Amino acid sequence: MHPLSRRLAALALLGALPLAPTPTQADTLQDVRARGVLRCAVNGAVPGLSFKDAQDHWSGIDVDFCRAVAAAVLGRADKVELVPTPSGDRFAALRQGKADLLARNTSWTLERDLDPELTFVGILYHDGQGFMVHRNTSTLSARELSKKPVCAAGSSGPQNARTYFARNRMELDLKEFPDTPAATKAYLAGTCYALTADLSQLYAMRAELAGEDAHRILPEMISKEPLAPVVRTGDGRWFDIVRWTLFTLINAEEAGIDSGNVDAARARAHADDIQLLLDVDGQTGKLLGLDRGWSYRIIDQVGNYAEVFERNLGAGSPLKIERGANALWRDGGVLYAPPVR
Repeated sequence: MHPLSRRLAALALLGALPLAPTPTQADTLQDVRARGVLRCAVNGAVPGLSFKDAQDHWSGIDVDFCRAVAAAVLGRADKVELVPTPSGDRFAALRQGKADLLARNTSWTLERDLDPELTFVGILYHDGQGFMVHRNTSTLSARELSKKPVCAAGSSGPQNARTYFARNRMELDLKEFPDTPAATKAYLAGTCYALTADLSQLYAMRAELAGEDAHRILPEMISKEPLAPVVRTGDGRWFDIVRWTLFTLINAEEAGIDSGNVDAARARAHADDIQLLLDVDGQTGKLLGLDRGWSYRIIDQVGNYAEVFERNLGAGSPLKIERGANALWRDGGVLYAPPVR
């Protein structure tokens, strides 16, 4: 037996040992299987992240991540119920069991991370706050926005703007609104000279606006907004499943395996890392409590990270966002997953 197989066998045996039950112990995997559908809390109103169009068609990187988890757990990416959830209700929906997974453009922060009921699984998209102005202005940098009215909304947008302006000794004329649509409406009406929001949202807004070329997104990124899926604390197996779904998307891109060549890759998989990546012999599936080939199904039905990014945010989408920080670590980005071994 190969040393790698022996280690996995030992881990499987350890995982089979009975554990003392705790009052908070949960089994989300069992609940999802019994229900036959994965309930995923999403935004539903941000193209590129999660969006439902007039024909009831869903798209977005968050949506595809939910589908990837469904493919791993239930065998089919379409066995997912996407639940549009207001920002203020997203954590309650997860805590109260109304959702099995939260994938709703949620930034991973210290305060949220220390919530004893929430666990972030990993960064799905590295975002950051920026500014948009009308193209008929001469403004090419956020450093030119001193004393100009800026529209902002959201839980962190206004504070990020204050911090940036103070750090650069600029005078901020901030106009706060209850939500991003209201702030956008005010910006379009001329109430504000600039609009500030996460860059992914600014690109989505610009793509939706009539005459999108009439707006310029400035080059500065003034905050870190690591958007990450969230699960309930206390269910280690479910956390591992969701986290390794994310890692599978990233590692598949790194290995050059995508939805178009995954069948050929599986057929000729001889290296240990590729066999494990595709769960050819069911070893990792056994450890996670999933059917053999769970990771193969993710790639086959949803694709690798590059495919998910390009069709929702990149060149294959209306947003045309460059990979930037979301490129693989070897390509100049920060996208990184633990190795499969």
